[in-house]
Amino acid sequence: MAIILTEAEAKALLTKVLSYSKADECEVNLLGEERGNLRYARNEVSTSGSLINQNLQVQSAYGKKVGIATIDEFDDASLEKVVRRSEELAQLAPENPEYVGILGPQQYVKSNGFFDSTAKITPDTRADAVNKSLQLSREKNLVAAGFLQDNYGYRAMMNSKGLFAYYPSTNVNFSLTVRTNDGKGSGYVARGYSDFSKLDTAEATRIAIQKAQGSAEARAIEPGKYTVILEPTAAVVLLENIFFNMDARSADEGRSYFSKAGGKSRLGDKIVDERVTIYSDPTNADLPASPWSGDGRPQEKTMWIEKGVVKNLSYSRYWAQKQGKKAVPGPNNAIMTGGTASLEDMIKSTQRGILVTKLWYIREVDPQTILLTGLTRDGTFYIENGKIKHPVKNFRFNESPIIMLNNLESLGKPERVVSTETDQNYLIPPMKIREFTFTSLSDAV
Repeated sequence: MAIILTEAEAKALLTKVLSYSKADECEVNLLGEERGNLRYARNEVSTSGSLINQNLQVQSAYGKKVGIATIDEFDDASLEKVVRRSEELAQLAPENPEYVGILGPQQYVKSNGFFDSTAKITPDTRADAVNKSLQLSREKNLVAAGFLQDNYGYRAMMNSKGLFAYYPSTNVNFSLTVRTNDGKGSGYVARGYSDFSKLDTAEATRIAIQKAQGSAEARAIEPGKYTVILEPTAAVVLLENIFFNMDARSADEGRSYFSKAGGKSRLGDKIVDERVTIYSDPTNADLPASPWSGDGRPQEKTMWIEKGVVKNLSYSRYWAQKQGKKAVPGPNNAIMTGGTASLEDMIKSTQRGILVTKLWYIREVDPQTILLTGLTRDGTFYIENGKIKHPVKNFRFNESPIIMLNNLESLGKPERVVSTETDQNYLIPPMKIREFTFTSLSDAV
């Protein structure tokens, strides 16, 4: 059986699996994917890998007793066996008071996240793309370490009430660290696309090389509050902690930044600068996403923060029912609108400040304020009178992305970026922030 099934093939298989069900309700999820990667270090390819994955998950319910079983064998006997197993587990399970039953048929928007250019990547394609990067770092006598990974697959679901959903998608992520031979300078770049033909590994490598060469003779400056320009790669690892917190239940139960006294939430409150608008949209051409969420609910364009005001929090179907609200699925992509300023414009308009390429080792200090700590790395530069003057030693920071978005000076054009913490892709602008808090120095490059 093929690993990647067409919509018709997936429908036929899921119909067969459902025909074995004797439960009150049954829901079947199907996944098929092919992944490939090429890793390099010290200017040499170190590993080349591929992964093929195909599995089927069956959820059976008798009233509020639910059981789930998974299998990766697809002959008829195995398909029937996994249905029986999920039914046995359901019969043994205690009642789940939060089980709300399965959905009937749904209407989904059209989203195109599948590109032939990515689906057709071979080991040779990867080798060619990486070779372009390696040639540049070798020519400059620098040391490169990078990772190129791509995936091509689909997800499908069907249930006993007639719901059917199918979505094929592709993605490629490329990340690279370039260092000087003495280890004193380091530059980083990351790129993510649905369409492999958009990836230019040579252009990305030139940026990492420039940062590595430029950051070699870093000087120590005092920690404190500085105007910073965060490149999208740096900004995203802070911002995604806002996205992950936008859940109504944790807000209503007093467990998050979005909580308010008396079991209320910050829905409708202005929490950040009015230039901040964050939304999700599965049909976005630069960041396409699945038009349905894990439980089969349709994904639509949803405003989360509009002009600084909290417009939506995500509600599970159970919590929405309990609170008498609309069930809003959590976002499966996140887009922040930006301005028109380029990174160069932001630097030119800065009297004294710091340009940050990357933040890493992000840890939560206080969930109620989304206070985070972490470190700069791979290219941190001091700006004076509108020009980059010299590299500076890295810092530890303590900052909340909420406070940061209240100290907004300007926004650039959104770019598709890869989070170094989660590998998720987002559309995020570069941003200039005043009074960003650096607490101590770090010796790492």
